[in-house]
Amino acid sequence: MSDAKDFDALTPYARSLGIELAEWEEETPILRVAFDEAVEGRPEHYHGGATGGLLETAGYAALRAELDRRGREAILKPINITVQYLSAGKSRTSFAKGRVTKLGRRSANLTVEAWQDDRSRPIATAVMNVLMAEPEG
Repeated sequence: MSDAKDFDALTPYARSLGIELAEWEEETPILRVAFDEAVEGRPEHYHGGATGGLLETAGYAALRAELDRRGREAILKPINITVQYLSAGKSRTSFAKGRVTKLGRRSANLTVEAWQDDRSRPIATAVMNVLMAEPEG
């Protein structure tokens, strides 16, 4: 799963924001979104909802990648997501990467970070809890 053309974990909402795969790092996708009017809130800054959408999408992408590595299929349902906005996202590309902190049989816990120029200075972070339902069939 190391090729961008194999990456199909993006929802129509994520695609409408312009979120795309930037690269793979340690078998986990890093997502990016370029700044344009679809993500703009106040002039020259990201809307908080767009930043939250990037974080959530990166979290689900990381979980999907981990489930794929383990040969598991699941229907993902959000339990909750808590976003911390640390600084304003400015008018440039933002990146995000999720990390699965706990993977159980029925639920998963994730952390996600979003940054712009300096990865060590995130603009927002999130903690997610996701229910994993067995697919029917």
